[in-house]
Amino acid sequence: MSNAPKSDAPPQAAENGSAATGDAGQTPQEQPSLRILGQYLKDLSFENPNAPQSLSQEGQPDIGISVNVNARPLAANDFEVELHLEAKATAQDKVAFAAEIIYAGTFRLENFPQQLLHPAVLIECPRLLFPFARQILADATRNGGFPPLLLDPIDFAAMYQRRMQQQTVGQA
Repeated sequence: MSNAPKSDAPPQAAENGSAATGDAGQTPQEQPSLRILGQYLKDLSFENPNAPQSLSQEGQPDIGISVNVNARPLAANDFEVELHLEAKATAQDKVAFAAEIIYAGTFRLENFPQQLLHPAVLIECPRLLFPFARQILADATRNGGFPPLLLDPIDFAAMYQRRMQQQTVGQA
């Protein structure tokens, strides 16, 4: 019987970034680990083709948003993940602005079961990149003379599921 005090505190982060759970059955080296090695702006384009007239238009423009995620392996456990955001605003059948951003990161995923590796790369990695890409897009639209375009959070899990269903249908 131990006299050690019991704690309801959450698990403490270990030095390698994984949570120390106190489970003697798994060492930190065996637990899945996802690390960001770097993140960077790969491409940024902002067009304001009808300025200055587009800056003084009345009413809200129609804004179309497109989101895509691509990934490629760099090494056995390293991946580059690209988050591609496109926004196009039109008012009175004229383009008010068009913005495109590719924000990317390099990630190291270790000890992931094979069936979880693909979803982790295409769901969790872009989820980590999104806040930074969102801010860059908001700054670009604001710097272009428009109110900042603040994207709603994106459900990358649902996006991944749709993509897998499309591939399944395409293979049938």
